[in-house]
Amino acid sequence: MAVQDGKNTQNQLFSAGVREYRTMGYLNLSYVPKDSDVLAAFRVTPQPGVPIEEAAAAVAGESSTATWTVVWTDRLTNLERYQAKCYNIEPVPGNDNQFIAYIAYDLALFEEGSIANLSSSIVGNVFGFKPLQALRLEDMRIPTQYIKTFQGSPHGIQVERDKLNKYGRPLLGATVKPKLGLSGRNYGRVVYEGLRGGLDFTKDDENIGSQPFMRWRERFLFCQEATAKAEAETGEQKGHYMNVTAGTIEEMYKRAEFAKEIGAKVIMSDFLTMGWSAHTSLSIWARENGMLLHCHRAMHAVMDRQKNHGISFKVLAKWLRLAGGDHLHTGTVFGKLEGDRNLVTGVSDLLRENHIEQDPTRGLYFTQDWADIATVLPVASGGIHVGHVARLLDLYGDDVIMQFGGGTFGHPLGIAAGATANRVALEAMVQARNSGRDYLADDKDILEEAARNSPELAAAMDVWKDIEFNYTSTDTPDVVLTPTNQ
Repeated sequence: MAVQDGKNTQNQLFSAGVREYRTMGYLNLSYVPKDSDVLAAFRVTPQPGVPIEEAAAAVAGESSTATWTVVWTDRLTNLERYQAKCYNIEPVPGNDNQFIAYIAYDLALFEEGSIANLSSSIVGNVFGFKPLQALRLEDMRIPTQYIKTFQGSPHGIQVERDKLNKYGRPLLGATVKPKLGLSGRNYGRVVYEGLRGGLDFTKDDENIGSQPFMRWRERFLFCQEATAKAEAETGEQKGHYMNVTAGTIEEMYKRAEFAKEIGAKVIMSDFLTMGWSAHTSLSIWARENGMLLHCHRAMHAVMDRQKNHGISFKVLAKWLRLAGGDHLHTGTVFGKLEGDRNLVTGVSDLLRENHIEQDPTRGLYFTQDWADIATVLPVASGGIHVGHVARLLDLYGDDVIMQFGGGTFGHPLGIAAGATANRVALEAMVQARNSGRDYLADDKDILEEAARNSPELAAAMDVWKDIEFNYTSTDTPDVVLTPTNQ
């Protein structure tokens, strides 16, 4: 970067001109972060000829107090306090032109309880900075002092299980298919068949709003009628995620209030396309009104899929836990959507645990304590079927929602049969696990044994057999655990 020193004159009030960021206090490798600091790990790819120290300092400066030139108004404040500080730089294994820059931000830089302000600060203008070839926010450490300014999830995992009276197993769901084009009555019929067959939930997909073929009010009414009928027949608590995402916040609230009025248990938010302020407001409303809040991550891959530029999903998941949501889609590893096993388990634990240790093999750059803020239930969906149940159970444990869309509605014997097949497969696998059986090694035998008394499961196994979506993930950890010599 070109540097031009200001010339001192008799009337000059300060040393004007352009200086390197690393000489202005934004690079401080001796700085020890405070417990109250917000910490960020950025993957930095400098332009050719830009020293990594200068690039890292520029990220710190441009995401806090700096601009392209020295300004005399810096003298009107305690600049040293409000400057972000790059306190460590580490090379990325296997990538000579990439580095991880660790940056500390004083807590006073951020508005309380505002993901909109936090994200505007950390990832605002700096991602378009010319001296950087690419930039990715890999992880953040949110201090407990800041966490306490957020409500968090409306309910959390344990409260949800208590509300539904469902324990000891994963929950089952499905996204209505086709997700676009059905009339309200036919949509409700699909919901009823799935719930009566054994699902706990059905859901709107991200792009269902209030289109000409089906307006939101008729969908809500038919879906709630279907839910009530399935509950009466099965004796179980059921729910349908009613998407209240709308063009305005006023319309969002109107739909949420109507869902509550007709007796719905769950509403849904496309939290990224809706926006952080709108979603946080909806989360607060959901707690105050006793409604579960399902969060769809529509648009996430635009930001998180590329390994060298954007925002990692673990950061989006942390922000969502602060803003609030009872469920969050996290990927499946085995299905049709992007998801590295280590990264998926890392994100799932960030949502479910109160404390999680730094673990670079899972992409976790910081230890995170959540100060008892409510937990979030991860959702596994996208291209999964009964043949994946054992691996999903091993990957997630009980605290997960397994959503079989095509794996329910594509069943040759019908929707209810597809739901029954999924329920039988899940309960057989949980029973095998609880009895001490090696359900991962014996998964096919366990399913075949259960299928002898379940024609629905037998038909599902025959249709989908060993269908897999085996592609290399584009986002993977930089550090891989390797065996050591004993």
